[in-house]
Amino acid sequence: MYSHNMVGSNDLAKSKVFYDAIFGAIGGNPAITDDKGRLIYMHNGGVFLVTAPIDGNPATIGNGSTVGFAMANPEQADAWHAAGVAAGGTAIEDPPGVRDGGAMKMYLAYLRDPDGNKLCALHRM
Repeated sequence: MYSHNMVGSNDLAKSKVFYDAIFGAIGGNPAITDDKGRLIYMHNGGVFLVTAPIDGNPATIGNGSTVGFAMANPEQADAWHAAGVAAGGTAIEDPPGVRDGGAMKMYLAYLRDPDGNKLCALHRM
C-alpha cells in the first residue's frame, strides 16, 4: 500500500544538510537530486522525497501529521535524533525513550525538520 512519502521545503539546501545527516546516521546515503531539484532518499526499501511545492506557494507543515521512520534498535534512534538536532532540527515531545503503547512498548524519538515537518524514529521492542 505504501509507495513513498514527500514533504515540502522552503530551503532545499538546509533540508539536504538535515536529511543527509539523519539518513546517514542510520546507514543511508546522501540525497539524489532529480532534474526538478527534489531530494530523493532511498533506504531499506523506502523512498522519501523533499521538494519545493509545485504550485509555487510556500511549504507548510501538516498539523497533526507525522512521518515515522523504522529503526533497528534504540541506539539507532538515538543516533538519528542526535544527528537531526546537530543538523538544524528541533527536538520535540518527550526526550527519546521507551513509551508504553498498551499492547507493546516502543522506543520513540521526535524531531521537527528545518521547515517544521514532524518526524519520528520508532523501534518496536
